[in-house]
Amino acid sequence: HRIDTWSEAARSRLRRTEFGVLFQFGQLVAELTAAENVSLPLLLAGTGRREARVAALTWLERFGVAELADVRPGEMSGGQQQRCATARALVTEPRVLFADEPTGALDTLTGEQVLTQLVRLAREQHTSVLLVTHEPRIAAYADREIVLRDGLVDHTGLGLDVPLTGGAR
Repeated sequence: HRIDTWSEAARSRLRRTEFGVLFQFGQLVAELTAAENVSLPLLLAGTGRREARVAALTWLERFGVAELADVRPGEMSGGQQQRCATARALVTEPRVLFADEPTGALDTLTGEQVLTQLVRLAREQHTSVLLVTHEPRIAAYADREIVLRDGLVDHTGLGLDVPLTGGAR
């Protein structure tokens, strides 16, 4: 589908319903509690408050941080914030999750725990995850790996490099 020809409202609806986004530093809203942060995508999509809170609590439980439901991000560790952000990214059960260095701000053990939970839950709900990382140990979680090197797709072992399409580099 050529989404560049769609109206802004249609593209916004697509982002809200089909895509999830997980940033390196979580990007939680500081003024909201964990449950409110996780509920936010559902509320924006028109889900009622009670139903959104129940879903948020369920997802916080799945990531082992349900006890933080009424806690604001500033009172959480980095790993707890990232678990909440991951729950927020998956609460709408998106078809595609874009994850930009989701473990980059975490220590090794916490990063492994978050990624293990992310992969398990994404597989359970059949969400495709497009993960950007510079870490080979994180890339090892992937079913398929595409390496970009100097603006080219590096087909390791094939000896072929293919320019990115659309002029993106």
